[in-house]
Amino acid sequence: MKEVIEVKRDDLRELYQVLTNYPAISKEQVQNEMHKVFGEDTFKPKDITERVKTFEDACRELGEEHPFVSAYTAWIKHEEFDDQEDILAYMKLRIICAALNEGWEPQFTEDEWRYYPWYWLYTQKEIKDMDEDEKTDRRLMSTGDYQTGYAGLAFANSYNAPSSTTARIGSRLCLKSDTLAVYCGKQFINIWADFCLIRK
Repeated sequence: MKEVIEVKRDDLRELYQVLTNYPAISKEQVQNEMHKVFGEDTFKPKDITERVKTFEDACRELGEEHPFVSAYTAWIKHEEFDDQEDILAYMKLRIICAALNEGWEPQFTEDEWRYYPWYWLYTQKEIKDMDEDEKTDRRLMSTGDYQTGYAGLAFANSYNAPSSTTARIGSRLCLKSDTLAVYCGKQFINIWADFCLIRK
């Protein structure tokens, strides 16, 4: 189905005047003029994963007045982070998840499905046996900066550590679809690592 955008003739003429002033016009001016006439949302990619590739993108998507963004901004202005990477990572992840969810918020009802990135620890031998496509698909990262042996990750049945897959307690970091959970987990793997693991 095609979308129809209504534009005033005067706005279109003004846009034409500006755009035909090449080469005296910059890319930013073209963008500003197009946004002025057609609206900024017209040029945004429809898919949220195209709009949110970085933490900064997520902040822009929500806007600086969003409670999560303003809380993060206040936190980084007044705190030291030497031993608080997990708290900073959590604040970033809730911004990222909120942006990716595009207004959807979990209600934690019995019939509601919520999704969360899930990680796996591989042995060095398992990694060596993988082909390059497998390594790329899994977004492997080194855990050399983290205390993996003492973060609860060595246990197969650990209820209070990141290795548990039992979903008994809801999380505000959940996403509305499995596709978004996979994307978020891969795209923001380093932030998730700071949240889930303990730095040395």
